[in-house]
This record gives sequence, structure tokens and C-alpha cells, in this order.
Amino acid sequence: MANNTGPNIMAFTLTEGQSNNRPPYFNGSNYSYWKERMRIFMQSIDYNIWKIILNELDVPTKKNFDGEVVAKEDNEWTEEEKKKVELNAKAINLMHCAINFEEYRKVSRCKTAKEIWDMLRLTHECTNQVRETRIDMLMKEYEMFNMKEEESIDQMFERFSIIINNMDAMGKSSFEETLVRKILRSLTKKWEVKSTAISERNDFIKITYDELRSKLLAYETTHMSQKKMTKEKCSTEIKNDSQIRRIC
Repeated sequence: MANNTGPNIMAFTLTEGQSNNRPPYFNGSNYSYWKERMRIFMQSIDYNIWKIILNELDVPTKKNFDGEVVAKEDNEWTEEEKKKVELNAKAINLMHCAINFEEYRKVSRCKTAKEIWDMLRLTHECTNQVRETRIDMLMKEYEMFNMKEEESIDQMFERFSIIINNMDAMGKSSFEETLVRKILRSLTKKWEVKSTAISERNDFIKITYDELRSKLLAYETTHMSQKKMTKEKCSTEIKNDSQIRRIC
């Protein structure tokens, strides 16, 4: 007897079993079919989960004593902010449960549910021509990437993560060692001593992308901040000395 469901649909159905209690499973095939079912599933669980996917999550922030906008500590969040963060976590969990390992690799660096949803859409809805053009643009961005003067480590990694997330989604993932070397080459001149020290370590090849970020953040906090304070102090002293000399 003929089967009209087709091989991909049948594989999809057999894999995840049409359950009301778990999200529809995505194995890389029939994205449009999965996307629609996933939308309905999330809306049926909690419509606010679907809304958090459509609207980017704003990380709770505040102004510090210097007037700079920084992320709030967990214990400083309002009830409304907690609710949004919880919804984002639930949405991320649902989507992680709904995709196979190959799809997970494409979105593993995404921090919000919207980023995951957009990444999957970008990956599976692009035509071949658009995809190739997009890959070329991303490769150029990657090759030309450099840290900006006065840019913090967090700011630099945030910009770089956007590029490699998009590359991952296009199937152009890079090895950890390649990303580590690219970051070290991209640092500004004031980071030269630290970059050289890391590159010359015997276990350099074992350092992961996230470990490198932690090392650079620690160095920025303990050394760069101290240098900046010392420089500002010296500048103030020179200015005060100049003013005293003019008075005399």
C-alpha cells in the first residue's frame, strides 16, 4: 500500500511521536513544518514564552557611580525583570529540548531565546545564493575583526560572538584553538604583553575560547584598571603642579 507521507515527514513523526507534553523535535529536515508546530506548542504552554521569543530580552541594567550603564546583580532585579529572565530561560530550555545535536551546535553560543529562534530561521530559510553571499560577508567581518581602542574585553567578545554565532549557523564553525588565536591577534597594542605571555605558555593549545575570555577579564580587572587609575592620578598631579607653578 502506498504511503503519501513522504520519507522526511515520516522520519520526523517517528522521531518525536506527536506528544502534547514535549516540544516537536527538529532533526534538520522540514523546518517550516517544525517552526509552525513549535510556535503553536509554545503558545499553548504560555503565550508569554512566545512573546519573549519575538521580542529581544533586555538584560537588567543600572547606572554605576561613574554614570556608566552596567548589568545588575541578580539580587537587584525587580520582580518584572525576574519574570522576563525566567521566561527567557524556559524558552531556551524548550528549544534545546526540541533540536538535535547538530542543530544545537549552531545555536550553542546564543544567549537569548530570540537569538536561537532567529539563528535557526536564518540557517534554514536562506536560499543558496543568499547563504553564500552571507557567508562571504561573515568571513570578511571575521578576517577584519580587531579590538577597538578603549574597548573593554566584554564589549570586544560581544561583537566577536555575533560574528561567530552567525558563522556557526551557516555551517562555518571554527575550532577553539582558531578562535583563541584570532582573539589574541585582534587585541590592541596595550594587550601585547599579556597576549605574548598566553601564546608562549606550554598549555596554550588547550585553552578554550571561554577560558581565554576569563583570563583576559581577570587581567583587565587586576592590571588594566590599576594602570588606568595610576595614569589618571599622575595626570591630576601634573595638572595640580602646573597650576601651583603658575600661581608662584
